[in-house]
Amino acid sequence: MAHGHKSNEKVIYVGDSRVKKPKSVGSDTIPPDYTAFPGKSEAFIPNFLLKEWMVGCVALVGFLVLTIAEPAPLGYPADPTNAAFIPMPDWYFLFMYQFLKYPYASGDYVAFGILGVPGIAFAALLLAPFLDTGKERRFYRRPIATALMLLSLFSLFYLTKVSWDHYEHELEITNTIPEHHVREEKAREEWEKAQANGGVPVEEAVIPIVDEDDPVMEIVKANCVGCHATDLKGNESANVPALRGVGDEHTKEELADIVTNGLGGGRMPAFGENLSAEQIDQLATWLAKQKKAE
Repeated sequence: MAHGHKSNEKVIYVGDSRVKKPKSVGSDTIPPDYTAFPGKSEAFIPNFLLKEWMVGCVALVGFLVLTIAEPAPLGYPADPTNAAFIPMPDWYFLFMYQFLKYPYASGDYVAFGILGVPGIAFAALLLAPFLDTGKERRFYRRPIATALMLLSLFSLFYLTKVSWDHYEHELEITNTIPEHHVREEKAREEWEKAQANGGVPVEEAVIPIVDEDDPVMEIVKANCVGCHATDLKGNESANVPALRGVGDEHTKEELADIVTNGLGGGRMPAFGENLSAEQIDQLATWLAKQKKAE
């Protein structure tokens, strides 16, 4: 039970509001210690505090066992050429991720955003027992503490919601599929193929690059690998197709038109102004050769 700063204040019991305080302080009705109410009241130090520490240790050990038994899955290997990747923290850091987007917590004020605000919140948490010394335990009779708690919860919920909505908006305008969705879809397709093959996994054949030593590869490296990846396998999460096997889907004339004028409403940029007609013809000829091995 909390008490004020008066040194002569009598602390009757600690730990349970079910034990009522006697009306006549100093009379024989005051128990000498908490043992007069077994199971209903106890000394804060060391009894109550020691039990809390033990519960915390058990919870921590249980959490460590779970993390060892079920390790978190890893995402795709980092691809520095994937310009469509949208970085996102784990859900429990979304509120801080959104907070650091605001001008007063980023840029020149980033130190205030990452150290100042969390430091103030942590210091307030440490000082709370010393600042809130009222005896009342009902939340509706502690307006300041309750208001701060509700404000904090609302801020966390609001920032998390705004951050997630902005992420979904970015996925929509960039026509990007999250990596975990792509991975789940590929796993489902592989499982279906394995079931159709009698339960034996089917390994997809790797389509080789035709004429990899052709001089036109310099044009490809300078203009294509930024989106289609250095191995020319594309980027499924960003709906960028692979250039391997592209000759099976388009003719040389179609490829020349795509390179010149672009495709997909700006998703595939036009290179008619960056490359000469001769370079486009060389590139289209080389792309038309990229077919699956017979």
